[in-house]
Amino acid sequence: MILKVSPSILSGSIQAPSSKSLSQRFIAISILAASQSKLIGVSECDDCTAAIGMAAELGAEIELGSNGIMITPTPLGIPQPRTGKLNAGEAGLGLRLFGPISALSGENIEIKSEGTLSQRSQTQMLKGLEDLGLEISSNSELPPVKISGCLNGGNIEIDGGLGSQFISGLLLALPFADQDSTLTVLNLVSRPYLEMTLEVLDSLGIVYNHTALEGNDIFNIPANQCFEGKEIEIDGDWSAAATLLTLGALCGRPALEVTGIRGDFTQADAVIKGALLFAGYNLLGTEFGISISKNKPRAFNLDLTDSPDLFPTLAALAAFGKKPSKLKGVSRLKNKECDRAKIISEEFVKAGIEVNIEGDEMTINPAKIKSCKINPRGDHRIAMAAAILGCAGSPIEILNAQCVAKSYPSFFDDIESLGANISTVVS
Repeated sequence: MILKVSPSILSGSIQAPSSKSLSQRFIAISILAASQSKLIGVSECDDCTAAIGMAAELGAEIELGSNGIMITPTPLGIPQPRTGKLNAGEAGLGLRLFGPISALSGENIEIKSEGTLSQRSQTQMLKGLEDLGLEISSNSELPPVKISGCLNGGNIEIDGGLGSQFISGLLLALPFADQDSTLTVLNLVSRPYLEMTLEVLDSLGIVYNHTALEGNDIFNIPANQCFEGKEIEIDGDWSAAATLLTLGALCGRPALEVTGIRGDFTQADAVIKGALLFAGYNLLGTEFGISISKNKPRAFNLDLTDSPDLFPTLAALAAFGKKPSKLKGVSRLKNKECDRAKIISEEFVKAGIEVNIEGDEMTINPAKIKSCKINPRGDHRIAMAAAILGCAGSPIEILNAQCVAKSYPSFFDDIESLGANISTVVS
């Protein structure tokens, strides 16, 4: 599907979709509960659909309701695979959460993937599970991943510089192993995402001890824990809200309000608030959310090492400034849905935006946006960034626009309801 997004004035109020990161964590751990859980407002994105499918394959009963899903775990909360074959779709987080959790079953498991995830290395998870005594095979460290053996717990050291998703998977799974565990994390990046995982554990009464020693994070995790399922309402998604607020910053007249984002759990991309303040915007707190109005951004220098998903959105914002802006943390973009830094530079230049990458830093040079076609290469966040360029600059045709379904299926419908000028291109 090719959509053309043209210059627009946006106004009104829009509710941010539910957090896909929180949704996947609660879906995953709910299959280990001693009783039924109800998750209200689970994200409807493709990644969460894949998570629900994997939970069902591991033996949980899933009932879809009008305002949430009911998850009934297997007896004793031990995964009981139906066929031993899981499909993570394109969800990297889902694969890395359900890998350790599925290994609690002691059965042979195969986790396959689709799309760009099939080309993303799983080195950290493969080594980690092997270090815990499991037998692992893969396609040269790419999915599908085959797991044999049982996750019994133990001591493990993980390089956190490669990401936090598999570490989150271990933190969700190890409390239910048969042996106490010590998890040592070196050089942790994406700390806010790990904080979210710890808050999920805290909300369910899972016990662990976290200490910091010489720059490392050490988690002591008692074995054979259990918890009762409960009713959880999923917070709004700050990653999606970041794109909506940026659209308001460039196109909101008189103002655009984003609601549903005042939740209880840490989200890395909530730093968009500080980023917009650095760019010269005033954010007005409302009864239900945040309101922002159109203005020209000033140049900003930000470290996005812990919030790499904000790169496409803030690169699009920077293109409308008066002077170049700099974003640090490029090293975190290599193993995303694509080599995200490379694709930003290659696609943005089509719109006249020069993006330079030197070491760990990206420099975005402001430009008068040119009408063009942008191919997001299957990356949902680059597709949404292209929509920002179209709404605030010149008409942009977005190829494969449906890739936004990975995180925000209703994105184009939502911004169209705010006044975005969107049309379908017939090829």
